[in-house]
Amino acid sequence: MTENLLTEDAVLEELGTKAKQAAKILRGLSATEKNAALAAMIEGLKDNTENILSANKMDIENGKENGLTEALIERLTLTEDRLTGMQEGLDQMVKLTDPTTQNDGQWVNDQGLKIGKVRVPLGVIGIIYESRPNVTVDASALCLKAGNAVILRGGKEAINSNEAIIEALQEGLAKTSVPKEAIQLIKDPSRELAAKFMKANEYVDCLIPRGGAGLIQTVLKQATVPVIETGTGNCHLYVHESADPEMAKSLLVNSKTHRVSVCNALETLLVDKSAAEAMLPALGKALLEAGVEIHGDETTCSLIPEAVPATEEDYSQEYLGYEIAVKVVDGYQAAIDHIDEYSTGHSDVIAATDYQVIQNFLNDVDSAAVYVNASTRFTDGEMFGFGGEIGISTQKLHARGPMGLEALTSYKYVIEGSGQIRE
Repeated sequence: MTENLLTEDAVLEELGTKAKQAAKILRGLSATEKNAALAAMIEGLKDNTENILSANKMDIENGKENGLTEALIERLTLTEDRLTGMQEGLDQMVKLTDPTTQNDGQWVNDQGLKIGKVRVPLGVIGIIYESRPNVTVDASALCLKAGNAVILRGGKEAINSNEAIIEALQEGLAKTSVPKEAIQLIKDPSRELAAKFMKANEYVDCLIPRGGAGLIQTVLKQATVPVIETGTGNCHLYVHESADPEMAKSLLVNSKTHRVSVCNALETLLVDKSAAEAMLPALGKALLEAGVEIHGDETTCSLIPEAVPATEEDYSQEYLGYEIAVKVVDGYQAAIDHIDEYSTGHSDVIAATDYQVIQNFLNDVDSAAVYVNASTRFTDGEMFGFGGEIGISTQKLHARGPMGLEALTSYKYVIEGSGQIRE
């Protein structure tokens, strides 16, 4: 046991030391140099497509043998199209403004000091995530563009894919002024090493978990490194009695089924009691035709015979699959009360045409993203125009919602004087 602990310490010391050195170099690089590195990473992915897909195939086969759910297999799977999408994402990131070139304000105080507020990288960012190897590319590129080094710790189910991707990215970086150690992967997926990683304050400036509720809560409880919480998504659609029925149906199906395994997929449908008889059968039919199993309250089950009785747990569930919880609520306030109790603060939407109800909903719902007549699937950094995201933050400190480049920076004050002293 002692030998293992020493080995884990040595692994973290090596990764951390290299990351801190890389972060110092990144801090002094220009936007042009960082963009050249991103372009080289694109070429690295292109040159290693076959290796990455082969490694991913191994992970998928292992995952099926180990009983991974269809939702997790879907998250894990890479295709040529998805790899092309990753490359296009990097290309879009090249075109984005480097946040560390931004000045958040400048003024002169009463003593004649010129005070400026400028954006700076966080330093070394640690990412702990599950299943989705595309996160390896997105997180690496976002951190680098914002001037940060990154240490990635993916799940064991994607270890082969992640290793192949990191090798491809580092192959690209080796041809640039950015040290390849700016992007590193923890290759040992053991929980023991992960636990020590969460406490590596001497090396890591910020820790970002991406994954299910279990992973996120584990990191929040165990980490001593500052954590940005990326929350789970129990996202709600509230169909108000004033809703357009066809629009409500379209929003429901898209939010739930466009991609069921992601955090911005819809998990709970609320329908006004006054509109349930007129709208719910058609909404239920649309869900059933899309292959979605409905967990409903008593009224829902009476209007949709195929529905199964919902339990209390269903309304707290992030299914990440073809299931949904449905409840008929006794008016607007009952819907708000339900969302307050069960929402994870990710994304919630109202389908309505009543102006005052819409304004009330926008004010009353305290989630990272609050929608009116639009699919929850738009809660995404790229869709918001950020060019990508490191995650969806459901906390209220530092960053909230889709976390783009600016969320991966802090700021410092720079003060220029001419010999002033304080009396």
